[in-house]
Parts: sequence; structure tokens; C-alpha cells
Amino acid sequence: MSGPTDFEIDAQGGKRRTLVLRTVAFAIVGVAVAVVWFTHQFLTERFTEATRNRSELRLALYTGNLMSELQRNSVVPLLLARDPALTGALDKGDYSVTSQRLIMLQGELGTASMVLLDGDGRTVAATDRNRLGTNHRHQPYFVEAQRAKDTVFSAWRRETGGYGFTFSRALVAGGKARGVIVVEVDLMKYERSWAGFADAVAVVDSEAHVVLATEPRWRGLSLDEALAVRDPPSAIERALQVTSDWTQAPPDARLRGEAVMRTEARVPFRGWRIVMFSRYDPVRERVNAFLAMEIMAFALLTAGGFYLMSRRARLQSREFQRESAELRLLNARLKREIAERERMQQNLAVAEQTLAQSSKLAVLGEMSAAVSHELNQPLAAMKTYLAGARLLLQRRKPDEALASFQRIDDLIDRMGAITRQLKSYARKGGEAFAPVDFKACIGEALSMMEPQLKPRRVRISRSLPRAPVMVMADRIRLEQVIVNLLRNALDATRDVTDPRIDIILSAEDTATLTVQDNGPGITDLDKLFEPFWTTKKPGEGVGLGLAISSGIAADLGGRLTARNGEGGGAVFDLSLPLLDTNANAAE
Repeated sequence: MSGPTDFEIDAQGGKRRTLVLRTVAFAIVGVAVAVVWFTHQFLTERFTEATRNRSELRLALYTGNLMSELQRNSVVPLLLARDPALTGALDKGDYSVTSQRLIMLQGELGTASMVLLDGDGRTVAATDRNRLGTNHRHQPYFVEAQRAKDTVFSAWRRETGGYGFTFSRALVAGGKARGVIVVEVDLMKYERSWAGFADAVAVVDSEAHVVLATEPRWRGLSLDEALAVRDPPSAIERALQVTSDWTQAPPDARLRGEAVMRTEARVPFRGWRIVMFSRYDPVRERVNAFLAMEIMAFALLTAGGFYLMSRRARLQSREFQRESAELRLLNARLKREIAERERMQQNLAVAEQTLAQSSKLAVLGEMSAAVSHELNQPLAAMKTYLAGARLLLQRRKPDEALASFQRIDDLIDRMGAITRQLKSYARKGGEAFAPVDFKACIGEALSMMEPQLKPRRVRISRSLPRAPVMVMADRIRLEQVIVNLLRNALDATRDVTDPRIDIILSAEDTATLTVQDNGPGITDLDKLFEPFWTTKKPGEGVGLGLAISSGIAADLGGRLTARNGEGGGAVFDLSLPLLDTNANAAE
């Protein structure tokens, strides 16, 4: 019985090699499919979360801009309600120059428009003269302003579409409401700016109605009704939508038939919320780029493997071994280069995200620290007055308790003014200047510092003239500078055995306030008034107090200087021009 021939042996060997090649090919394809699927899921979740984080940071910026505009305009009616020119025009019925007065104030305050209504709701003065004579007696901003004692915010539908936003306040003279000042807030400008950075942004009020939106058709609808407004999709669009839904996680919502990501943030104003919708296209593009590189790597690996196997099966010579060795070296070098480029791209993406996050958190930290730095004193004083009012009510002394509540209301007004001045070292704004008694401001500042002075045994000596020292200034801003100087002196004497603060007010060529302590003194006078320069420990200050105070002094027409005392300690001199009483009498 003869054995198998060489031909049969070669045929059997060829079949075995073919079977091995097919098995290896199916194994590689299976591994490639599994790796690509896992990579798709992992990268989709990661890039989606990164996109959501960027949307949340952008919403925080949008919310800050919106609140800044609302807060800036909310104080305008209070300032105008105290304008004697407006109340005098309402009393006399003479409105010949009132519109011009409003136009001038509009340029100084930067408001959208202002309207002055008389007691019957008729427009007697306006920055837009075409509105003169129109009647607003049934409008909510007129009715509610007459009923309330404070500034009233109103949002109302326009006849041309969209919403109008106003702050209004009654003008009271002689205990009687003479009219209403209405200040319009232009929030529509944010819709135009938002449209350039997001697919859709909407602001929803407390009643779940859209009041601002980059989609004009959404205004006045609920958010669910707004998302339901869309054009009917075609058959191709429906097919693409089904395919997209199958390859990714369920979307948060749909915008114009496309899956979008929904990001929401609370606006700290009357229960408002801001919602942003972002498409998944950037996520898909980044995931597809990685998948393309991965598929290419598998294709190269598979091609190289088949090439090596086929060459090894056909050629057994040394030339083949040398060439296959060179090919393996080239393949390894190519893999290293691909891996290095992938690693560099990943490091670059992580660095960009980290830099953007760090910059944003740094800005938010600086602003929050500045607000805390400027509002600590009013908050501490309010806490003391509240405790006193509670004790007075328990002792059945309501009149004295009402006086404490009035002081708290004044402090609230003061806090609102301080928040407007946090950036006064960077830009100037129009303020209401009036004759102010420098001595009274010093007394108010010491009253505000009372909660910090009580726990400390600090000797405070005051040298003040008997007669009033009158200057032309903004009382709140002047008291803010005095409080900052007293607070710095109190901090400087923290480690001193016998702390002492001297307060000297002189009125010669100028009104000069000198605040001197017996602390360690000033180490670097050149950098003292630079923003964010401080010698305090982290958490105790951010270096904005003296920078803001110097800017306020310059706005008031004076200056703030610092030096070291001859006997030690720091000396701060605040100089302001004296009020020319003869010139005022002549006017």
C-alpha cells in the first residue's frame, strides 16, 4: 500500500494554511469590531461630558452678563426718583426741558430708554420723543409702581412680538405719588450675541414661559411647546434620524428634527432659568476621527500580518527573511509614530481644556472674593442691628426697633451701591453728587465698623472740627473709602499689644481725613494701590480695597495717599475739595 504523494501533501498543507489564514482573518475582524464599538461608546460619553461642561461654563457667563444688566438698570429708577428736576417738573406741570434731561441721563447711565409718566399715566417726558402723549395708565409697570414703595420689575408682551422689560418707581413729593419713572432694559441684545455661539438659547420665567430666545417663534410659549415647533421632516431626514438614534444614546431633546444636548442653569432673578441646546456634531466629528485612525491601524496591522504570512509561506530564502525583518522594523516605527501623534493630540486637548477651566475658575474666584471683601462690613452691621431689633421687640419698644430696621434698609441700599463700585478702579460711571458732611460720614463709617471694634480693645482717638465740613461727593462711596481705611488700620494693629487708631479731620484749603495706626507700617508703598496686591494671608483679602478706594477718591476730585509715620505705623490721607458755599448760594 503506497503512501500519499508529494502533490497530496502539498494540497493538504495548502488547505491547512488557508484554514489558518481564514481563522486569523475572522479573529482580527472580530477583535477590530469589538474594539471599535468599545472605543465609540467610551469616547462618545467622554466628549459628550466635555461638551456639556463647556456649555455649563458658557451658561455661567451668560447668566453673569444677564444679571449684570438687570442689576445695573434696577438702581436707575431709585436715582431718578430722587432727582429734584423730575419731581419739580411733575409738581409745576412744566415739562419743557424734562425730555432733554432724560436724554442726558440716558447717555450717562447707559440705559435703553426712559419714560416719565404723570399721575394719570400720560407720557410727559421720554428719551424717544415720539412716545410723548401716549397713555400707560393700564400698564402693569404704572399700576404696580404706584402701589409699591420700591422699584418694580415688569415683563410684558410687545405688539410687534417679543417681550419688553422695565424697572419702574413712583416719584413721591410731599408724601404723595406725583408720577412714575419707567426705565426699559434692552435684554434682546443678548439674543443676538447668544445666536453666534450656540444652536439655541432660551430664558424661561417663573411661569415656564420663554421670555428671551434665539428662536423668535419660541417667545411666549412654554419650553415644551417651543421645542414642538418645527418644520415637517422629509423621508430622507426621517431615515437619517432613525440611523442617528440607533448609533448613539437617547438625546436630551430635539431641535429642528436634530438631536441636541440640553444644559440648564438657574438665573438668580425672579425664578428665571436659562437653557442652552447644543448639537452633537462636534462630538461625532471627534469620535469619528479617532475611529478612523483606529480602523486604519487595524487595516495596516491586518495587511502587514497577511503580507508576512504569505511571504513566509512562499519564500524561505534569506532574502525574504532580510526583507521581512526590514518590513517589521518599518511597521513598528509607523506604529510608534502613530501612537506618539495620538498621545500628543490627547495631551494637547487635555491642556486646552485645563487652561480654559483654570482661567474661568480664576476669574470667578477673583470676583467672588472681591464681593465678599466689600460686603463683609454691611453684613456684620446688619446682623448687629437685627439682634438689637429682636431685643427691642422683646422689650416692647417698637419705635426703637423700627429705627433699627431703617438702618438695615439703609445698609441694604449701601450694599447695592457697593456692588456697583467693585470695578470702579477700571471704569468710571455717573453718580449722584450732593453736598455731604464729612463728619457725618465718619460717624456712619464708625457705626458700620462697630461689630468689628467691639471684640477688639482698640483705642480710637478722634480730632474733628465742631462745625460741619461740607464737601461735594457721593455719600455712600465716601463712607466706603472711610470703612476701608478703618478696616485696614484694624487689621494692621491685630498683633500689637496696645492697639491705637487716630482719626483726624482738618478743614483748611481742603478737607483732609488722616487715619493713623501704630502697626508695623507699609513695606512697599509703590505697589500699595495696585489691584490684587496685598500683604494679608490667603483668605483674608484680595488686594482690591485700596485700589477701589483710590479710584473713588479720584472720581470725587480728591486723592488718597499713604506714608509711614515718624513713630511707626501707617498713615493714610484722604483729601477732598471743600464745598464752595458762596458759589452754591449764588447759583
